[in-house]
Amino acid sequence: MAQEEEIQRLIASFQAQDLQGSVVAQWEVLVRTAVFKSANALVGWLLQQAVDRVDGTYQPKPGQTYKGRETLAVQGIFGHFQLQRDYYYHAGKQEGHYPADSALGLEGSYTPALAKLICLEGADEPTYLKAERHLEQTGGMVVSARQIQRVVQRVGGAAQAWQEREAQPGACDAPVLYVSADGTGVPMVPAELNGRRGKQADGTAKTRQVYLGCVFTQHQTDEKGHPVRDYESTTYVSSFQSIDAFGPLLRQEALRRGLGSAGKVVVLIDGAAGLENMGRLCFKDCLQIVDFFHALEHAGLVLEALIGKNHRDYKKRLRHWAKRLLKNKVQALIQEARQQCAGQPSAAAVEQALGYFVRNVSRMQYGTFRAAGLFIGSGVVEAGCKTVIGGRCKQSGMFWSKSGAENILALRCIHSSRRLDDFWKYRLNEQAARNDALPLAA
Repeated sequence: MAQEEEIQRLIASFQAQDLQGSVVAQWEVLVRTAVFKSANALVGWLLQQAVDRVDGTYQPKPGQTYKGRETLAVQGIFGHFQLQRDYYYHAGKQEGHYPADSALGLEGSYTPALAKLICLEGADEPTYLKAERHLEQTGGMVVSARQIQRVVQRVGGAAQAWQEREAQPGACDAPVLYVSADGTGVPMVPAELNGRRGKQADGTAKTRQVYLGCVFTQHQTDEKGHPVRDYESTTYVSSFQSIDAFGPLLRQEALRRGLGSAGKVVVLIDGAAGLENMGRLCFKDCLQIVDFFHALEHAGLVLEALIGKNHRDYKKRLRHWAKRLLKNKVQALIQEARQQCAGQPSAAAVEQALGYFVRNVSRMQYGTFRAAGLFIGSGVVEAGCKTVIGGRCKQSGMFWSKSGAENILALRCIHSSRRLDDFWKYRLNEQAARNDALPLAA
């Protein structure tokens, strides 16, 4: 009754106001507050009923001692409420356990629904402070930037583990499945860089390498024969581990996407030796293509060594390289460059720059690849490096811990892969499993 009277007062007061935009906005927020108050009371009551059922049926594990009921101040998407739940202590493990917290999937003092929103905003907004403001302005949920960071890091570790889980092989009906990977640097706090070599003048590092892998499919080409990536077919994985550890992780993702049943599998990467080796070891017998635009960058290095970057014919000759590369003439270009620098002081520098092409002749048959309607550029994963990684972890003035960046990137990869619901289902099941007596030995 009191709630109904409050709403009636709001309506009467609203009707007395001039219908100006600012007034409407203020009253919409007030109405939302009134509605949320009732919803919050209902949610709190329902969850307390669920808690009582869980506590009433819970069977303590050996070593657990019942210590009584404790109060937890919980925050959900509609507001705050309190829960009374049982507490058990395990002296041998020096830890406590709240069966109801695990059964409900609480993340600390947050409901699963709010924790999911916190992680979504914390991972997607450029800063935790902007996430704080966005939650409050759009949903009336007051969560500090510091608390958002804590929830993201709490859940992000599980998100990274979920990325690294063993694959359940999936099916793929696409004629072509692409696997692509690239690396980029994430700025780190000094403690994360001790002893690491980098590209600064003194040989030290400012960043740590993180790898991003993606898998996508192609069913068709356009009217000009150019490949068309399937809509929303791209999924991502990320890792700060070495390339030797990242390769198997990317293979697991490809297996989930149907690596074993795709018509053709193409590994689309740049010509770096580490990525080439990863492709050979983890995607044996798959077609490898070196990104065409990286090849052009290295063609520029050959010409720079041969004639200098400021030479009047530099751009003309770079266009010549591009046209010849698209006609499977990489071997001919190598021979031409060697002939032009024969006996010249620049011969050694030219030969060094040509090494990129010498090592990748078979992976640079772009005329053949294009005729088959295949992608020859790794723009998908490079765009991912800019959006998934750079859009959150390479903002001005940011410096990360390894775990901090790793956890938030795992959440971003899951979101960009449209797998949030799958991950949170896994997360809730993982929480609930803490009440299961069967895995006690672990």
